[in-house]
Amino acid sequence: MKLKSKKIKIAIISILAVCGIFLAVGLYFYQVAVVPGHKSFINNDTKLVKTDPLYKEKKWYQNVHKQKWIMKSADDNLRLDANYIPVNNSKKTVIVLHGFMNNKDTMGAYAAMFHKLGYNVLLPDARGHGQSEGNYIGYGWREKVDVKKWAEKVIKRNGNKSQIAIFGVSMGGATTMMSSGLKMPKQVKAYIEDCGYTNVKDEIEHEAEDLYHFPAFPRFPLVEVLSGITRIRAGYFLKDASSVKQVAKNKRPILFIHGAKDTFVPTQMVYQNYKAANGPKELWVVPGAKHAKSFATHPIQYQEKVNNFLSKYM
Repeated sequence: MKLKSKKIKIAIISILAVCGIFLAVGLYFYQVAVVPGHKSFINNDTKLVKTDPLYKEKKWYQNVHKQKWIMKSADDNLRLDANYIPVNNSKKTVIVLHGFMNNKDTMGAYAAMFHKLGYNVLLPDARGHGQSEGNYIGYGWREKVDVKKWAEKVIKRNGNKSQIAIFGVSMGGATTMMSSGLKMPKQVKAYIEDCGYTNVKDEIEHEAEDLYHFPAFPRFPLVEVLSGITRIRAGYFLKDASSVKQVAKNKRPILFIHGAKDTFVPTQMVYQNYKAANGPKELWVVPGAKHAKSFATHPIQYQEKVNNFLSKYM
C-alpha cells in the first residue's frame, strides 16, 4: 500500500510539473504573440531608400499634410489614433489597415495609391499599435468592431452619401475579412484583403512550426494553453478569430490578393478564404511575391487590379 501511495504521489507531482512547464511556456509565448512590443521576426522599418520600388509613394506620404483623428475603441475604452488624408470634395474613402506590430505610417505607399486614385484615406493604428492604446494584440478579432466605428466616423464627417472601402494587409487583411462579417453601414461598399490568414490559431500553429520548428507535439498542447491564456487576458480564443467564418457571412464584394511565394501567411490560406466568401469575389495570386510584398513586386498591376475592382462598386 505504501509503495502504491508513493507511486500515486510521484504521478501527481509529475503531472503537475508538466502542467507547470506548459503554463510557463504558454505565458512566454503569450508575451511573444499577444503582448505589443518589438518582435525580432517583424520588419517595420519606415526608413526611405531610393531603391525601394515604392519610394515615390512613401515619400509622398511622408510629406503630405495629415489630419489627426482620435476615437475611443468600440469596447475597453481605449484611445485610438488615426491619420486622415482627404481629397477635395470626394465622398469616397478607403480605410487602410496595417499588419502585426506595424502602424499607420508603414502603410504610406498604399495611402498614396488610393489618394492618387481619388479616394480619401483613413489610416488607423490598431489597438496596442503605433499611437493607439492597448496591452494586447487582437489579430483583427477585437479590432473588427473598431473598424466599424471608424466607418461610422467617416460617414458622420463626410455625410450619408459616403462610399467606403475597407483595405488591409497581413493582420490588416484578416481584420478586413473579420469586419466584413459584421452588420456594417450601407455606405461600406467593398473590401480588399491582402495576405490575411484563415484564423489566428492556424497562423500561430504555422509560425510555431516555421519559426520555432515545433513538431506536432508539443505544438498542440502549447497552442491550446496559449489560447486559454489569451481568452483570459485578451478576451478571445485563437480559434474564434476566424476570417473564414466571417467572410462566409459577408454578401458584399471582396478582392483577395496573396503573394504566390508567401511563407509567413502560407499562400494556400487565401484559397480557403476565397472559397468561403458568398458575395461577389475576385482572387489574384501575385506571381513571385513574398509576404506583404505584392504591391512592391508588381506596383503597376497592383494599382490596376485595385482600381478596376473598386470602380465596379464605388
